[in-house]
Amino acid sequence: MIPFTFNDIEVGVRLFEALARQASSLRGMPITYGDLLTLARSLHPKDEVLGRAVPVGIGPKLQFVEAFCTQHGYPNLSSLAVNRETLRPRPGYQGDWEADRRAVAGADWGAAEAQLKDYVATMRARVPARFKPRKERPADVAWYAYFCSHRAACDKLTPEDKQEIINQLMAGLDPETALGRVLAAKQDFGSPS
Repeated sequence: MIPFTFNDIEVGVRLFEALARQASSLRGMPITYGDLLTLARSLHPKDEVLGRAVPVGIGPKLQFVEAFCTQHGYPNLSSLAVNRETLRPRPGYQGDWEADRRAVAGADWGAAEAQLKDYVATMRARVPARFKPRKERPADVAWYAYFCSHRAACDKLTPEDKQEIINQLMAGLDPETALGRVLAAKQDFGSPS
């Protein structure tokens, strides 16, 4: 896996907050990827990066949440995020999903927020220098140029896939890496709804 981008970190923090709220208020009840983004947006309505996020790109953001939980000895909070069609976590989910959900429901997520700030600072410092963020218009132009010369590789992309590719380009990835990341996320996390 490539390192986390600033986009993964920023949206991952917001998803952590939404998942912690879900765990505390609904006692570990699962939430679909799309509903999780909606919940996060309701908590942060003016967050532009979160506003552009789409379910197909949620995989690396949930991996950020999972990495934080693992490093700090918390149960896997990302276990609450599920695919709309199966109502289960991603196909390659490691661990006992039912036990993880129970552990998440019983954890004190308020204490984790202070540790999350330090973790975010550490992870931001690890974002490779080659991931140079760009504005939306240059990212869109770069994607269009790549798309025009690689139409066969892009023939099954949805508008949501394109939006996530643009998000990844804005985070500093090159078009080929962004495309590969979106295709891998679709395979690893199933239908993004």
